[in-house]
Amino acid sequence: MAENPNPKPRYPIQTIIDKLGIKAPCYHYGDTIAKIPYTLSEQRPAKRGKLVLVTAITPTAAGEGKTTTVIGLGQAMNRLNKKAIVTLREPSLGPVFGLKGGATGGGLSQVLPMEEINLHFTGDIHAVTTAHNLLSAMIDAHIHFNNETELLPGSIYWPRVMDMNDRSLRQIIVGLGGSGNGIPREDSFRITVASEVMAILCLSKSIQDLKERLGNITIGRNKDKRFVKAKELAAEGAMAALLKHALNPNIVQTTDGSPAIIHGGPFANIAHGTNSIVATNTSLNFGEYALVESGFAADLGGEKFLDFVTKVGDFWPDTVVLVASVRALKLHGGASKKELDQEDLPAVQKGIENLKVHLTNLRKFRVPVVVALNHFYKDHPSEINWVMEECAKMGAEIALSDVYGKGAEGGLDLARKVVDLCERTPNPQRIYYWNEPIKTKIERVAKEIYHAGKINYTLDAEKKIRVFSKEFESLPIIIAKTQYSISDDPEKLNAPSGYEFTVKDLSLSTGAGFIVVYAGDIMVMPGLPAVPAATKIDVNENGEITGLF
Repeated sequence: MAENPNPKPRYPIQTIIDKLGIKAPCYHYGDTIAKIPYTLSEQRPAKRGKLVLVTAITPTAAGEGKTTTVIGLGQAMNRLNKKAIVTLREPSLGPVFGLKGGATGGGLSQVLPMEEINLHFTGDIHAVTTAHNLLSAMIDAHIHFNNETELLPGSIYWPRVMDMNDRSLRQIIVGLGGSGNGIPREDSFRITVASEVMAILCLSKSIQDLKERLGNITIGRNKDKRFVKAKELAAEGAMAALLKHALNPNIVQTTDGSPAIIHGGPFANIAHGTNSIVATNTSLNFGEYALVESGFAADLGGEKFLDFVTKVGDFWPDTVVLVASVRALKLHGGASKKELDQEDLPAVQKGIENLKVHLTNLRKFRVPVVVALNHFYKDHPSEINWVMEECAKMGAEIALSDVYGKGAEGGLDLARKVVDLCERTPNPQRIYYWNEPIKTKIERVAKEIYHAGKINYTLDAEKKIRVFSKEFESLPIIIAKTQYSISDDPEKLNAPSGYEFTVKDLSLSTGAGFIVVYAGDIMVMPGLPAVPAATKIDVNENGEITGLF
């Protein structure tokens, strides 16, 4: 077990920057956090680093430890004298105060300073919130004063956002209180990390690219059914100004002083779920290995990274790490959450099917895969050994990882396997082609990755597909669905197949460059649970924050 649950950074951040060989001036946030120029991502050294994608099996309440694993793996690779850079997303305040709590790893494998990273950090997410809501305000002012674009109030696509879970804001009415307050209309709130502006920030490669993407946001349709863009309101310049500093990646360190770049925070169940492209390219430019974590499981963040992000970023992973835990496999196998500490080999044997599904899916992309079995101290040797043997039977590389309790030492076996796999020549393959019809793309992902049978479409979804196909058929898709199952139903655990998959709605993210497909009952504005994680968070007279784990 980790000796210090709340460690402090070992080195001044400039020491970390110097070790990476970064010569450009950086903007410091105190002594432990800095922003590095996004322009460093545009460099193309003669030899770039290897890209490692870290994903996981379907998440459960038991926890898989994906973030802890990628941090510990980075520490272990550096222990082997491999220059590895951990590259992560920024935590959203919604999960921090909601169900999940902090998102900076744990034990001896954390990114530091943990409190600042979890709370506000460098203000990137706040900048996204403000830029998004600036466009919302400009839309309402445009309609109120002249409405030169002839936008229909009932056909506006652009919602409002805030970085907090608040179910009461899912559906609202704005413009009440008389003609001086605007035109009454239905509106809604999403959590900031589901904002198209967040996606745009993470996909943009320069200020010019950022402005072009912001200008291409589709805000709604007018009376002639024409799609109206944000650039018609001249909004992109001011929005980009608000995001100027947010475009620069943030650099911190891990528990043992390994470098970590943390930038951007799109959710993978309602967005594309990976850190920014500039962060990944910066890590590839200055490290021998860039370790990137995609959100939730391989069917969500993993698929979106491989089918979408890699094409925008023009890179491809040399190896994929699939994180699993015995505890999670037990839950997928029907074990009770209250009995996870008890030996239950039959539940593990049943739950292994979830791991097999994700392993099978990843192999369809022709990427080398290693399973990281994240060790919990109450795991039973019989369960661990069986999983190791079963993976061997499937021809899968597997390593037992104990980076929570042992830090770098606990990840050396995994690190060695990752280094070996990265020497293979990539042979990329994606699940669908971008220029295929929208329904074809949906059905390829639903059947190949989610293992669905029949695909159902609501009338609203059918209508949107017809309308969007006229101008935007060549855009890739981002499917928004539950993270708790490979299906569209959170109650279908383990490895469901042949079920009916329901597409309920679609929306445009033309600035980001994709179409969002909503399947099942997915919430773009989460709510707080009965006992939020916020109830455990506190600060004392010395300014020390507790309860973020």
